[in-house]
Amino acid sequence: MKKILFVFGFAALAAMTTVSFTSCTKEGPAGKDGEAGINGTDGTATCIQCHDNTEELFAKQNQWAASTHATGGNYARSTVGCADCHTSQGFREAMATGQPVANDISNANPINCYTCHEIHKTYTPTDWALTTVAPVTLMLNGASVDFGTGNLCANCHQSRPIDAAVMPVVGGPDIILTAANKRYGSHHGPQANIIGGIGKGLYEIGTGYMNSAHTSLEKGCVTCHLSDGYGNQGGGHVMNVKYGTSYVTSGCTEAGCHDATAVKQEILDYQAEIQTLLDQIKAKLVEAGIANEGDLYTKPGTYSADVVGAFLNHQSVTEDKSLGVHNPRYVKKLLENSLAALN
Repeated sequence: MKKILFVFGFAALAAMTTVSFTSCTKEGPAGKDGEAGINGTDGTATCIQCHDNTEELFAKQNQWAASTHATGGNYARSTVGCADCHTSQGFREAMATGQPVANDISNANPINCYTCHEIHKTYTPTDWALTTVAPVTLMLNGASVDFGTGNLCANCHQSRPIDAAVMPVVGGPDIILTAANKRYGSHHGPQANIIGGIGKGLYEIGTGYMNSAHTSLEKGCVTCHLSDGYGNQGGGHVMNVKYGTSYVTSGCTEAGCHDATAVKQEILDYQAEIQTLLDQIKAKLVEAGIANEGDLYTKPGTYSADVVGAFLNHQSVTEDKSLGVHNPRYVKKLLENSLAALN
């Protein structure tokens, strides 16, 4: 019992000693304030370099939303062979790898800001840089074109390849077209071949070919199609140069090439000439048996190189959609020579 009391007594004494020493320890006076640190960075400083309080970004988005890129690009065509140009993800993959898309694209997006610009790579204004501006090797015949910033467009806005067995050669053998060749031609967007003109894969029978000044514009397509926007109807990121009966002609006049008051009528007069040539060629193609009246498809048969070549030229100029304005001198001569060959 005495031992137990001794242990408790010793423990109590130790506790009292600890309390006593602790209570004697006091904090000293506060020291001088240290120097102020560096201010933190505003969390929105990066964002507002592009997402600022102007309305420029919204204007571009509003224009794009009304464009064919946003609404009419058939981005459901997201399978291998189509996705490269019909989907945003496919285009970016093809540009990054230099190869066709390897697999079908799921959750495909239409052509958008990310397709053409380096959006949110650095989170600075350099993100407006274009995905590519490198010269483009054309699929149709391996020729190269260089339209400056317009090279971005030319990657997709060009003829697709045509099998060598059915590709007409001036002075070459007859060509056999089967039902499998029903959609023969340059596909739906041969603008790069038309603008590039001479030697870019179309059937150049005869002589006298010349390119227009449009072929060598420093910014290519951008010069006219991204000129000052008119609301969301034309120019800017809508990229239309025509809406209703009106034209966006600021791109035509800014370099001093065309007179602002005369250019619209010049366009209309020239396009009427080209439409007449197209109609005359179409009649000859129907007569030759290769073409139907109401579409751009071929009929099976064996045809001369001139007939198939004229069909290719007619289809390409039609699908170009500019009625020759992209390369006026070249297109007019191409159609005149095609018609002469059919006659």
